[in-house]
Amino acid sequence: MSKGIWVSPNEFVSFAELKRPSKEVIATRSRVNGSLGITGALPNPDPVLRKMGKSIQVYRDLTADAHVGGCVRRRKSAVLALEYGFDRESASAPVSDFIDKVFAKLRMRTLISEALDAPLYGYTPLEVMWEDIDDRIVPVQVVAKPAEWFFFDDENRLRMRTKDNKDGILLPERKFILVRQDATYENPYGIADLSRCFWPTTFKRGGFEFWLKFTEKYGSPFLVGKHPRNTHNSEVDALLDSLEAMVQDAVAAIPDDSSIEILEAAGKGSSADIYERLMMFCRSEVSIALTGTNQTTEADTTNAIAQAGLTVSEDIRDADAELVSEAMNTLARWTVELNFSEDENVPVWSMWSPETIDKTLAERDQILKTAGANFTNAYFMREYNLKEGDLGEQLPPSAGMGYPSFAENPQKHDPIKAAADQLSRETQPIVDGWLERIRYFAEKSKSMEELQERLLEEFDNLPEEELAQAMASAFTAINLQGRDEVNHGH
Repeated sequence: MSKGIWVSPNEFVSFAELKRPSKEVIATRSRVNGSLGITGALPNPDPVLRKMGKSIQVYRDLTADAHVGGCVRRRKSAVLALEYGFDRESASAPVSDFIDKVFAKLRMRTLISEALDAPLYGYTPLEVMWEDIDDRIVPVQVVAKPAEWFFFDDENRLRMRTKDNKDGILLPERKFILVRQDATYENPYGIADLSRCFWPTTFKRGGFEFWLKFTEKYGSPFLVGKHPRNTHNSEVDALLDSLEAMVQDAVAAIPDDSSIEILEAAGKGSSADIYERLMMFCRSEVSIALTGTNQTTEADTTNAIAQAGLTVSEDIRDADAELVSEAMNTLARWTVELNFSEDENVPVWSMWSPETIDKTLAERDQILKTAGANFTNAYFMREYNLKEGDLGEQLPPSAGMGYPSFAENPQKHDPIKAAADQLSRETQPIVDGWLERIRYFAEKSKSMEELQERLLEEFDNLPEEELAQAMASAFTAINLQGRDEVNHGH
């Protein structure tokens, strides 16, 4: 009999059951703060929106500012410049081909740009338009909808406000893809980067207004009119009107017993610089909030600071690309579940920098080719995004790998000479003098270990990649030499 306790006259609970972790959610808003109403509408905790009592529309108005709009464009362009596509991974060929065809018909650039509104406003709902085409349910369009139409309830579920239901309605499944930046349980709305730009932009606009007034007031010289002490007020007013007209037209008529003196506003330049420094500071704050660097707004930026700023910008770009990738993979998963099975593996959509990936892929392929791999033109077209006609006829394996045909007549074909010729082609970037030393070491060495030690001693100052290429070439030569000796009974 199991050990336990009676929690009631009719209920016995074993100690094993008491040790099991609870599956119930304990920490909830309703338990801590009480009910938030019928729908449990959760207000956006954004500090700017909460204090001002406004919607996300106030952030949309910020993009009309030239500097804010430029930073937004730059940030989106950094992601849009990336390459993107699917990696089949463990997905089946029919599933992979189907997903490729579906996404090829979507307006991907527009979709990516709209998904990138999420870092700006915190969250962006993308509505998926489904249609039945050829007995398949496919997304034909994905459209970003205004974030202010939606809100979250106390269970962090997305709801939409309607004219018939101000409390909001729950959204159907597989209809809206929610893209959010740094969303948490406490803040399901995400973090809006434009909230960090609100006050700097507001202060910049105010400073610009005062700067214009200051320039108008102190940028032009003062005209001082002098009149006799007992002059009547009407004549003084007439003199002031003449001075005002003179400022605009440089022409004035004054009595012959009056005079005009021009005074320059000396010493006001340093005061005017205060407004300029304020605006430049505000511009820098906006640049840092949106792009991670202020190198484009600081005149005294050094190259080291610029490079550091560029690295931060790449980090932000990669984070934005991850948000887009998550949304695309959600759409791909829904499409596969609706048309195949929920157990089917789904291809993975991602974004990458073409220079980095191509270099890494090329280095990997070079190593595999040296090890004996024989790639097809179809592989190069797929992996390097080449087009029909970019590649010529593929070389045969013997020519591609440098292995001569040992079935040929040894009198007509010298395998050692063929190996030396191939070595010359493969090590063209390396100093030509290495070839003679490699051939010498290959002939004199009695074992692979001895050959390796001689090469390491000879080329210890070479870069690792060049040393590896030299050693691989020497190993190929001595291997061919051994085969030739066996074939000829030496």
